[in-house]
Amino acid sequence: MLVARRCSALARGLPLRRAFASKAGPCDAYLAVTHPDGSASSASQVSQTLSRFDESTLATYSRPTVLLTRGKGLDLYAKVDASTEPSGSSERRYLDFSSGIAVNSLGHADGEIAKIAGEQAGLLVHSSNLYHNEWSGELADRMVQLTRQHGGLGMPKGDPDNKAHQLKVFLANSGTEANEAALKFARKYAMVTSNAQPGEKSGLVSFQNAFHGRTMGALSMTPAPKYQAPFAPLIPNVRTGVYNDVSQLDTLIDDKTAGVIVEPIQGEGGIFPATHEFLLALRKRCDEVGALLMYDEIQCGLFRSGTLWCHSELPVEAHPDLVTMAKPLANGFPIGAVLMKKKVADAIAVGDHGTTFGGGPLTSRIAHHVLGRLSSPELVSNIESSSEHLLERLTALRHHFSDLIAHDEHKPSPRGRGLLVGVSMKEPSHAGKMVKLARERGLIVLSAGSDTVRIAPSLIVTKEQVDEAIDVLESCFLVLRGET
Repeated sequence: MLVARRCSALARGLPLRRAFASKAGPCDAYLAVTHPDGSASSASQVSQTLSRFDESTLATYSRPTVLLTRGKGLDLYAKVDASTEPSGSSERRYLDFSSGIAVNSLGHADGEIAKIAGEQAGLLVHSSNLYHNEWSGELADRMVQLTRQHGGLGMPKGDPDNKAHQLKVFLANSGTEANEAALKFARKYAMVTSNAQPGEKSGLVSFQNAFHGRTMGALSMTPAPKYQAPFAPLIPNVRTGVYNDVSQLDTLIDDKTAGVIVEPIQGEGGIFPATHEFLLALRKRCDEVGALLMYDEIQCGLFRSGTLWCHSELPVEAHPDLVTMAKPLANGFPIGAVLMKKKVADAIAVGDHGTTFGGGPLTSRIAHHVLGRLSSPELVSNIESSSEHLLERLTALRHHFSDLIAHDEHKPSPRGRGLLVGVSMKEPSHAGKMVKLARERGLIVLSAGSDTVRIAPSLIVTKEQVDEAIDVLESCFLVLRGET
């Protein structure tokens, strides 16, 4: 029998059922439910509020009966009825290891961002893209300069000749819109640069288990029946390949292909990194047929994987022509962007694409600030140390619960990079069960793919917060083991 080690529950004032410092073992301080979803009474204030909301809100999400009201750092607070809480409090704290689905990289309710947002809101929120505004240009410039410094899109890290490489930025409102723009740019580039008849070189390629968005173009590149089937037919001339399979590329990508889109680390598909061999082969094949290579780094980019771009550390022979981004760029304010090589930008003419809200001064100024902080040496160092500690704790977790956690050559656990990590369950349904067990004990994590628990905390996460989160997960695994 494993002996439980002392857990971080002491820091939260929760009782420990067993706590011994002598022999390491899974923490069992969180066996009891402390954060039940909803209320036992349908007459409670929270239940009544959510019932009223349900009458006017389209049900496109399956959500627990938890009503979030505020956050700070990695802490989220939900409204509860004080009469049901032992402490008499009207709110309940959760430790957020989802960061709003990899969005709030600087945490919730950041003071500096709040100050900038208030200041800019008093100056200029929207002016339309018929005129220049100060901050969209500054944001684009910072993005290009950071790419020159950190590497990406054909530029090696720290290369003094990077200034010879020109990059351009298109600002949108979301990751889906960024991908839509990239797909359009690929088709326009093919039309301009090839001798093919109109529409002949229009093929697009994505890969199994990919997730690129829910609008019609992005959805067409997301080959999952549960997403696509209700909205068929989708856009034509789309092929689906097998992720990390090099042998297929010569037939998958041909002279009719305009563009290939791929996630260097698949997020929604289960946190699966692409191999370097695969990305090198993709780049080579795209060059052979004159197709653009697009990296969707909406979830894995902007330091989530430890570097500016997930591909920054790769040899330039594996770099893309375009990279799409969104989630953490403005720490929760809606924004998306496409960063592209000059050859792509040269194929796009005035009027080819546009946006009403993209590049507005408020969101652009916030994103400019966020980029500066994400690239600070202090934060990059914190990502490295926190990630290393997280992987150590998750590796120990795998050993403690080898009967529940899947781990082999094709599906290692833990896997991922930086602070985007996945752990697969032997029984796929247990992933959703673990998410619920964790939430009922004050920890918010995500699921991904068919069997994966996804862990994506804010990049400001501390080792102490990592310990608290994994302590909760260890208790949840003990509960799950007892139920199976």
